[in-house]
Amino acid sequence: MEPSGGGTTAAARAAEVLLEFGRRSSALGVSEIARATGMSKAVAHRILTTFVECGLLLYEPDTRRYLLGPAAATLGARALDVSPLRRKAREALVDLQQVTGETATVSGRVPGGRVYLDQVESTQEIKMTVELGRRFDLHSGSSGRVIAAHLSDDEQEDLLSRPLERLTTTTVVDPAALRDILRAARQRGVCRSTGERQEGAGSIAAAVFGADGSVIGAVSVCGPSYRMTDEACDRYEEPVLEAAQRISRALGYRPPNSAAAEAK
Repeated sequence: MEPSGGGTTAAARAAEVLLEFGRRSSALGVSEIARATGMSKAVAHRILTTFVECGLLLYEPDTRRYLLGPAAATLGARALDVSPLRRKAREALVDLQQVTGETATVSGRVPGGRVYLDQVESTQEIKMTVELGRRFDLHSGSSGRVIAAHLSDDEQEDLLSRPLERLTTTTVVDPAALRDILRAARQRGVCRSTGERQEGAGSIAAAVFGADGSVIGAVSVCGPSYRMTDEACDRYEEPVLEAAQRISRALGYRPPNSAAAEAK
């Protein structure tokens, strides 16, 4: 929906430009920003220049490209510090790592994707680690897909109607196949992934819900795929579900049938 006021439109455009840097891992030029956001180059350039002046972006004269600046790093670090989901998940992640022996993570939902907010790394010599604060799409990996599984029908169809990037040879990009995977994940409560977002990695995840009942993130256990076998994931399924439910309760979520059960 198009914002009604001019100020609102300008703010939305500025936010869209800044968020585009969160979706990429490299510096971006004016033309790339304009194409990605649908803005004119002139409008994109004005926004980029303003962000450079504020320290949110840096400009590289040699390449004529922009990248995130120190002020953006400050905002990102502060966002992690104050994140309720990150704070409420910490103790559960510690316990989950100890129970499974693998790296435990929590992701937060962001527009069109998710970001890792925290992790408790495995103590094993060969282990998986994740990059905090980096945005990932929802169609690949167990954390992204379990979030997608609990989106509204309209949000899910919007996701499936967009081009889906093939990150590895096993990434599922067929909308019909992915729709079946999401339906199964919603029914079971967990989602598994092997080598679909990252070669050689395996994971199992469950969704985290906010007080209003909407999905706000995911908890996962991840490790090298040779250890994250079907048998291992069978063992980890219950601890992962319990961790996700524990965090959801701490955030104020109550399952629809819990009120009736408590009243009895």
